[in-house]
Amino acid sequence: QVQLVESGGGLVQAGGSLRLSCAVSGRTFSSYAMGWFRQAPGKEREFVAAISRSGGSTDYADSVKGRFTISRDNAKNTVYLQMNSLKPEDTAVYYCATARVGRLPYGTHEYDYWGQGTQVTVSS
Repeated sequence: QVQLVESGGGLVQAGGSLRLSCAVSGRTFSSYAMGWFRQAPGKEREFVAAISRSGGSTDYADSVKGRFTISRDNAKNTVYLQMNSLKPEDTAVYYCATARVGRLPYGTHEYDYWGQGTQVTVSS
């Protein structure tokens, strides 16, 4: 059974930083790309960042480029999201997901397993 467990969320002031982690079990972690998504109250879930299976390729939403960094440690079966210069509009539940492919996914349809989410709240 594939399980994804996020951690690291919390309350932070604008301009601060948080590091999210997502531990994966039940699949060969190093074979698949990973992604981070978020959903704010009353809004659709949106893509945040993705990383290929090797970590050699990454992709970011325009809204987080230059502020967020996705990385992975295949020895620890864990993907990370370092979030700097946080803004109130970054407030959301953040989800990690594992893809069906090793390259960067083309869209949400290529992700097959999801975590339960971790709340990030940025105060102004």
